[in-house]
Amino acid sequence: MAAVAAGSGVTLGVEEEFLLVDPVTGATVPRAARVLARAGRHPLSSGTRFHPELASTQVEAATGVCTTLRSLRHQLREGRGRLAAAAAAEGARLVSTGTPVRPGPDPPPGPGERFARIRRMYAGVVAGYQCCGCHVHVGVADRETAVAVVNHLRPWLPTLLALSVNSPFDRGRDSGHASWRIVEQSRFPGAGVPPWSADAAEFDRRVQCLVDGGVLADPAMTFWLARPSPHLPTVEVRVADAAGTVDEAVLQAALTRALVRRALWDLAAGRQAPRVDDQVCAAAVWSAARYGLDGPGVHPLEGTAVPAMRLVKELMGRVRPALEESGDLAAVEAALARLRVVGTGAVRQRRAAAVNGTAGAAAMLIRQTARPAWRAPERVGTARP
Repeated sequence: MAAVAAGSGVTLGVEEEFLLVDPVTGATVPRAARVLARAGRHPLSSGTRFHPELASTQVEAATGVCTTLRSLRHQLREGRGRLAAAAAAEGARLVSTGTPVRPGPDPPPGPGERFARIRRMYAGVVAGYQCCGCHVHVGVADRETAVAVVNHLRPWLPTLLALSVNSPFDRGRDSGHASWRIVEQSRFPGAGVPPWSADAAEFDRRVQCLVDGGVLADPAMTFWLARPSPHLPTVEVRVADAAGTVDEAVLQAALTRALVRRALWDLAAGRQAPRVDDQVCAAAVWSAARYGLDGPGVHPLEGTAVPAMRLVKELMGRVRPALEESGDLAAVEAALARLRVVGTGAVRQRRAAAVNGTAGAAAMLIRQTARPAWRAPERVGTARP
């Protein structure tokens, strides 16, 4: 493969967003400030840091910079473990899901003037908004490269979403979607697959236009599913729902890094990204959010309906050389095989709810979030409120 700049497509990190819930009712509880204060009392050796989010029912764990999946997995487990312990000490539980499963009141806002400004700007759009995602950062040489890489990622973002769907419920009701989080996010300007941009200047002009038009609070506010990070030398991919398990977060990170690596090879060889139609991209995202892996997808290059698993196969065909080079191929294939056995996060939530309603889904999520490693799915009938 063509050479790329040293370090590009090698380093990675993950930001995981979580909800805090009542251990009995499963409803979200506004204890983020107390949980974060307790969790951050002693620094972690891995470089993981904790942050508040838009709602006081949400917390975030951000790993340090990693170069191996083993290191990333360790940091993700450490971050979840610290937050879960802090939440328990404050009478709450940590859950990794894209949207609240159980009904409850709208949460108070998170701290700070920026969050307050966002709430004033978006009014009812953010009332009750508590969506959580799994964001992957991959290092690149510069901002121009980041924009060019994002162009190459555009066709594959819906398939990354289909693999990650983990938000079928909307505060007590089944939304009918595998990722209701994506539907919630689509209400914001600057959502969905980012537009194709010729260079960093064009990308920045698009963002500034939205800011100047009064529909974004600031340039860091875009909801595009991939972008050059506004504050790090990375490509940031934000398409995935909050990962049900550490293994699923690692899978997203490995596939994202491999896609970035493949994009860098294509750019070094002079291959430009295909100009996939914006409406086809939107349709592909909608289909992935509606069905996950268990229905039709939209082929972003052909513009036709195809089985979602065919798109996964094509994605793997694209990134296989990059996974082989990084030594991640076996781990990714094993994770995909496990996902086929246990189902996506949305499938598992609905499986638990079929036995004990959304209370059963919430209880399953509490156990799953704190679980250190993958194991076989629970037998039907074991979920309890």
